[in-house]
Parts: sequence; structure tokens; C-alpha cells
Amino acid sequence: MSTDAVIGWSTLFQSGNGATPEVFATFAEVTGITPPSLSRDTVDATHELSPEAWREFIAGLKDGGEVSFDMNFVPDSAEAASMMAELDLQGRSAVKNRKIVFPDGSYFTFAAILTGYEPDAPLDDKMAASVTFKVTGKPTLVQV
Repeated sequence: MSTDAVIGWSTLFQSGNGATPEVFATFAEVTGITPPSLSRDTVDATHELSPEAWREFIAGLKDGGEVSFDMNFVPDSAEAASMMAELDLQGRSAVKNRKIVFPDGSYFTFAAILTGYEPDAPLDDKMAASVTFKVTGKPTLVQV
């Protein structure tokens, strides 16, 4: 049986503008994307009569984790200006809708807060930036 695996080339990271209907802008020069790192806590529910003294657990809260991407850093770009402006946002205005669109048209949608923007200007390599978001609420994977 042959594989269905594909490379990540042409995966897009997009950020919404909050309008109705919402318009998503694609970030330029993204070089790699890490989708939401989903996890769930467990809660220790062990009690004095737990069978054979084995710990028992129940499912706890879920966490959308973080999303990150790397990009070419272009200091006078719209993306650089957008990141700097977004770091100044406070409260609910700091939460924006995001999308990661995969080559087959499937996509993750999620709300997230920009938590890290790290430009780098090495002596002998291209300038790059790492961008990190904290997911708030439930991410959704839409499969086509």
C-alpha cells in the first residue's frame, strides 16, 4: 500500500481581522509552522478503597497549547509592523482568530494571543524571526 504522506510546502499561517465577515491575511515568508500542541490534564481520583492500591485518574481540562512559526525577518515589512502592534494589545483585544491552511485545503482554526516575537540578525545568515502564540479555547481541525 502506498503512503498518503505529503510535505508541508505551501502550508499557510493566517490571522483574522475581527470584522464580520472576518477576513484572514496570510503571513508572507513563513518557513515552518508548528500547529497546536493539544493536551489534557489528568486529576488523581485515588481513594482509600481504590482497587489493589492502584492510583485512579479522571480526565481533566484540555489545553490547546502553543502554535509557532518561523519566518524570514524583513524589518520594514507589514508582518514586522503587525507583530509589533499586536504586542501592544491588551485584554480581549489581544485575542485574534488564526488559521493554518494545509496543502490539501484542510485547516486548523483557533483563537490565540501573541506571546513571543523574536527577530534574529546573524552575521552570516538570513535574518529570521520566531513567532509564538498561546491558544485560547478549543482549536478545530476542518478536514476536506
